[in-house]
Amino acid sequence: MKNLLLIFVTFLLFSCSDDTNSDISEDVTPDVETETTYQDFIALDFDNLISYTPLDLPEHFDVALNLTNTPANNPITNEGAALGRVLFYDKSLSFNNTVSCASCHNQSRGFDDPNRFSTGFEGGETDAHAMRLLNAQYYLGENFFWDRRAETLEAQTTQPIQNSVEMGFDVTHGGFEAVITKLNSGEYYPELFTIVYGDAVITEERIQFALAQFIRAMVSSNSAFDDGFAQVYNSNAPDLGVTQDFPNYTEEENLGKRLFINSPPQGGVGCASCHQVPTFVLGPNSRSNGLDLGETTIFKSPSLKSASRSTHFMHDGRFESLAEVIEHYNSGIQMGPALDNRLITPNNTPIQLNLTDQEKNALAAFIETLVDTTIENDHRFSDPFIN
Repeated sequence: MKNLLLIFVTFLLFSCSDDTNSDISEDVTPDVETETTYQDFIALDFDNLISYTPLDLPEHFDVALNLTNTPANNPITNEGAALGRVLFYDKSLSFNNTVSCASCHNQSRGFDDPNRFSTGFEGGETDAHAMRLLNAQYYLGENFFWDRRAETLEAQTTQPIQNSVEMGFDVTHGGFEAVITKLNSGEYYPELFTIVYGDAVITEERIQFALAQFIRAMVSSNSAFDDGFAQVYNSNAPDLGVTQDFPNYTEEENLGKRLFINSPPQGGVGCASCHQVPTFVLGPNSRSNGLDLGETTIFKSPSLKSASRSTHFMHDGRFESLAEVIEHYNSGIQMGPALDNRLITPNNTPIQLNLTDQEKNALAAFIETLVDTTIENDHRFSDPFIN
């Protein structure tokens, strides 16, 4: 009897011990939580970035290498440009998370807006047409924007964020301090700024630097024009090469090129004296083009690269086709204090080109050859956010 009782008690002790161990094992198992990083939101790996620099440019771009507005304290870096790409596509930079820089600058259109006026964060319309951004780093003239109100490209980048129509962080919505507060409380910017700048401090200047790097990296050098120029380019006589017929051009396109590049004494109309080859950015001494009688504002235009991807032209988007643009220069220039002197005759009247229909069509055909489909599809400039 004593033996049976001992066996029974031993059985109970072992049973309780097994149950207790089971309960303890379940209770002490820790919950595993995955730490959130920028890669939960952004399809980028800052340890293995696509290269933004050095730019692999064709030989005929050598003439442009020293013609850059890049300041010494903000050279293009892979990390800086990648951060600029994130900022460029991030709608959280608008007051109500509805608009980004890319909302008005579409990659497939040379970073232009298909609409005449852009739609702002609350549905209002801007009072100027969004500018194309290609080859912005090669513009050496005074100031940026259509009306040249920004002293540098860096300064230009954050003005839309603080605009009361565009992205909404004006004084009534807290100004740029509110932008910084918002980004500091976000999921990824403190980490990204630490990667790029060495610490998590977010400032307007650092945002400007990153956005400007991204925009300066938008170099267009892969159009039919670039292909043709590369085939005839002679580094010892670069100006002579561009005046030759391009072997990849049609007869009409070569006629348009001659009209565009050659000066009037050489049988052209001298467009290239303002829109400089091979970047097609506006020359630094260029003035306005006589859109309106008595015009006093000296306007700036963007590069003509991928211009034919646009559906509206000029600072107010008044023209809807290249044909209208060409006709303006042919017969529509009006006098005013801001008019470029190259558009004025010795008799102090606006020039009249008197182009034939064939010549007008040829000029349009030439401008079509400036389209750069490579940059339109370049992943480095696409939306990096995980949808």
